[in-house]
Amino acid sequence: MPTIHYSNCPVCGSGQQHSVFNVKDYTVSGEVFAVAECDRCSLRFTQDVPDQESIGPYYKSEDYISHTNTSKGIISKLYQAVRTRTMKQKAGIIKKFTREKTGHLLDLGCGTGTFLNTMRGESWQVAGLEPDADARAMAKTLYGLEVAPAHELYQQPENFYDAITLWHVLEHVHELQAYVAQLRKCLKTDGVLFIAVPNYTSKDATAYQQYWAAYDVPRHLYHFSPKAMETLMAMHGLQIATYLPMWFDSFYVDMLSSKYKSGKTQYVSSGLHGLSSNINAIGNAKACSSVIYVIQLSPEAIE
Repeated sequence: MPTIHYSNCPVCGSGQQHSVFNVKDYTVSGEVFAVAECDRCSLRFTQDVPDQESIGPYYKSEDYISHTNTSKGIISKLYQAVRTRTMKQKAGIIKKFTREKTGHLLDLGCGTGTFLNTMRGESWQVAGLEPDADARAMAKTLYGLEVAPAHELYQQPENFYDAITLWHVLEHVHELQAYVAQLRKCLKTDGVLFIAVPNYTSKDATAYQQYWAAYDVPRHLYHFSPKAMETLMAMHGLQIATYLPMWFDSFYVDMLSSKYKSGKTQYVSSGLHGLSSNINAIGNAKACSSVIYVIQLSPEAIE
């Protein structure tokens, strides 16, 4: 199977890196992958990942909730219950930061279409892209949404979208630089890009180390710090306007992490880890387990 080994950082291009630790794929394959860190921008990245044409089988699991909509197991049931609430919260974030009650929205990696359906209910014109054919079919079955394959990002109209959203998607994208460049082209001059990714500099990530579930190798190619995200956006004439916390993520991720570490979900200890991580991030969203980056064109790029 063709794999990718990064000699240079996928974000800043630096050749200076060091090994961090090995992480096991607990979801599908049971394989172990090395995680490295860039000495310049602090991006972490998974080494020897399957290439874009070969990685599909690593997503084929009933436990991969965004693609299957499963409610199997206590953790999945909790995820589904929380997701209903967070969809409305995300819709509020979109309207607040775009300052638009309605507009055109593109959701990348839209999975089974839950967020698209929420925004359609808010009277937005929505378009979704998703690489997984089964998830696209489910979006049509569940919500009547016609979701396009992910590669159609490069056929999207330029300077068109008021909002572009990537909810835990950018860490999966093989063609990182080309992808971000295209996102900027599709965004209106006054549009807003919303990127949510896990934050390996959070307190819960530090506590669980290689067992932290948000490493999710090999599906997660990159593991962002706020510094790495800032570096990536600046390379494309974009700047981060605001950092927003995703409070629920720490609890969900920590439950999975405790299972990976001990073989059984430790509900009490993982809950305490999640709470401690969130308390540590109060007043500093950059320290949260997952961060929503609210991104706009930099003033220099607009001129």
